[in-house]
Amino acid sequence: MKIIVDVMSGDNAPLEILRGVEMASELEGLELIITGSEETIRETAEAHGISINKDNISVVGAESVITMEDAPLSVVREKSNSSMAVGLKLLAEGAGDAMVSAGNTGALHAGSTLIVRRIKGVKKSAIATILPYKNPTLLMDSGANIEIAPDVYVQFAQMASLYMERIMGVESPRVGLLNIGAEPTKGTKNVVEAYNLLKETPDINFIGNIEGKELPGGGCDVCVTDGFTGNIVLKLTEGCGSFIMSKIKEIYKKNAVTKMSALMVKNGIKKLKNDFDASEYGGAPLLGLSKPVIKAHGSSDGLAIYNAVRQAMRCVDSNMVYEIAMKLVPNIMEQQNRD
Repeated sequence: MKIIVDVMSGDNAPLEILRGVEMASELEGLELIITGSEETIRETAEAHGISINKDNISVVGAESVITMEDAPLSVVREKSNSSMAVGLKLLAEGAGDAMVSAGNTGALHAGSTLIVRRIKGVKKSAIATILPYKNPTLLMDSGANIEIAPDVYVQFAQMASLYMERIMGVESPRVGLLNIGAEPTKGTKNVVEAYNLLKETPDINFIGNIEGKELPGGGCDVCVTDGFTGNIVLKLTEGCGSFIMSKIKEIYKKNAVTKMSALMVKNGIKKLKNDFDASEYGGAPLLGLSKPVIKAHGSSDGLAIYNAVRQAMRCVDSNMVYEIAMKLVPNIMEQQNRD
């Protein structure tokens, strides 16, 4: 199996990306193709004692880097020779089986759509992010599409359900539609129509509308929404996690007695921190593409990149792209026949 890794994108690139690549290079049966400035890659690796001179690691040069400030379409325009664009072209050409990048989300989504392209019949690809709640909850979409049509909610639910079944091992995942109330008539016109379509879709376990307050308690396994709302939920979750951990630290650092008591619950605090840690899941797949693309968090460290590579491998092993195509294409063909 060959996984392409964009090592120049992200807040901690290239150092932490290379550390993740070095860790992943120990995985059995894996070849890694890393894209970026060969000079920078080798200088960074040598300066930090990172071993990339291995038989299963190859470097493909790229002249530029897409920054977080660059426009999404720069990946196919001004910076078509960037590490991200080069990686996506290699993936589209069949040089690799999947790709990992911690770079600009908008550029990665735009580039993936225009270069790798969607599965035929899929109307929108979307970022599927695991939220660290009571039960891991897949948020679909978490930032790729600002607005979506009612029938796209259905495709999101179908793709996300497959992912939870095949990758996360959740049997018959419960699908909730994020809304401001439980009643079918709540929300915008699009959301109300989406509710009616989801209710009539037989191949998903739709449980109705779900409010934001129900998500942390494990109210559903898949939360379907548009990318605008989903990204707000994602960022709020990340912020709350950081805030809670900082307040816990304040409590235990208050005096000598609280510091002593912190030692007694040290393992519990560590587990809580891990529960909020995005590196435990590695990254978010862009579901609906013709090849697996994993979006790692912009601030990913080596462990997060390692886990993102493992997630990419699971997507390839599970034949996720084929599974999605087989689930959605018959529905599309049936609709065309009716029309």
